[in-house]
Amino acid sequence: MKQRLAILGSTGSIGMQTLDVVRENPDRFEVRVLTAARNWQRLAQQARACDADAAVIADERCYGPLREALADTDIKVYAGTDAVAQVAAAGDTDTIVNALVGYAGLAPTVAALDKGKKLALANKESLVVGGQYVMRLAAERRAPILPVDSEHSAIFQCLMGERAPVRRLIVTCSGGSLRDLPREALADVTPEQALRHPQWEMGAKITIDSSTLVNKGFEVIEAHWLFGTPAERISVIQHPQAVVHSMVEFEDGAVKAQLGAPDMRMPISFALMYPDRAHRPSEQFDFLAHPQLTFEEVDRTKYPALDIAYDCLRRGGTAACTMNGANEVAVAAFLDRKCRYTDIVRTIEHALARATHVARPALADYAAADAEARDLARGLLRL
Repeated sequence: MKQRLAILGSTGSIGMQTLDVVRENPDRFEVRVLTAARNWQRLAQQARACDADAAVIADERCYGPLREALADTDIKVYAGTDAVAQVAAAGDTDTIVNALVGYAGLAPTVAALDKGKKLALANKESLVVGGQYVMRLAAERRAPILPVDSEHSAIFQCLMGERAPVRRLIVTCSGGSLRDLPREALADVTPEQALRHPQWEMGAKITIDSSTLVNKGFEVIEAHWLFGTPAERISVIQHPQAVVHSMVEFEDGAVKAQLGAPDMRMPISFALMYPDRAHRPSEQFDFLAHPQLTFEEVDRTKYPALDIAYDCLRRGGTAACTMNGANEVAVAAFLDRKCRYTDIVRTIEHALARATHVARPALADYAAADAEARDLARGLLRL
């Protein structure tokens, strides 16, 4: 029986690569629902190609053009952020691929898990913002969460079949687009520079987060919630070749690593097909093309966001939610050339120093913390 998929964020990088996996395995999957933030043109094309049941556009201003583009089909068209969460909870899908960007992914994650659905999670902010709530809900509903992030997929694969205690999770880090740039030059970085990632092809927001190491800090928080590992037993090491996706060290000193080309189709297909693996005969890793793999300490002075994320994890409550909200505002401002690159971390620090901290948040507290963080960030940046 085919898995019935809802792909949230289908027009982004992860969403499009998920559709590649679907096309490679037509006997395994059928797409029922597709959603996008505002790219209604691509969404309409995808919905036609997949013969989807429904297409949802989060930006309500795009509802009219999307409805008109699909008027000659039987595809249902909806609009609004509430509609995205509603289709995640709808009864005619088995698996939700959450490839949304940012805080917007939390509500659909909660909606899908509440219905006991399998969740292939690429939206790390769901766990960064509300990890305690999300993991408790998943356990209560017995809803599986399969990681799509390459680092967490690697850790998950390294843990398969293991019963021994884990000494350490080792999350690898390419260093991002600015890894060879001296710290003194960061203030003058342009969006074009920051968007040139040397290994991965990703969306704009995550590429900027990769360059500041905000993304890596968020991955530490995500790893904590997914694998139940405390902050002091999660390490980050810089690995410029991006071949070793992450590692696990066990009590006896043995280290397992998952290696492969920097291609998101592998972790996507693994999350969707687990415990099976996809048959991808064109993928064969060439060790001779990578004769040397190197590892380095992360420069914590150049990348202060990493330690800020560790601190948020230790503080718990709404701290990471505040960090995420401020970061989203600052990254958008940087991409719009309304602030400097170094203002991104400065904005995060500003928000964390002033925001209300709720130690044991309910779902509504996350929304309040996110709104407060965004207000603080806009105030600092005068947006």
